[in-house]
Amino acid sequence: MGIIIRWSLVFLVANVVGMWEVNMGASAAGLSAAQCKEERRIGLNECKPVLYGKLPSPSCCERVRVSHIECVCPVITPKLAALIDVNRAIRLIEGCGRRVPRHFKCGSITTP
Repeated sequence: MGIIIRWSLVFLVANVVGMWEVNMGASAAGLSAAQCKEERRIGLNECKPVLYGKLPSPSCCERVRVSHIECVCPVITPKLAALIDVNRAIRLIEGCGRRVPRHFKCGSITTP
């Protein structure tokens, strides 16, 4: 699997698992596809070291908190979800101080 796909997975999972409390609702209703793409790009850059076994940096955690779930869930396909260790992602997000809801469905991922 390519390196870009791998760190993309890390950020996507971080967003999927970490943002429910923050941005569910009307705040993201007006985002364009370009704004969502840019939000994901910035987050991927901030959270890239997580792929290499590092803990999320303060800037990665902040990015997870401000990103919109509406930008992330649509890109979680079954193929992508099969590559993600959801339990590891949950531990990382909880390290950022976020509560992770149980049995939440986002794209093709459902949290335990």
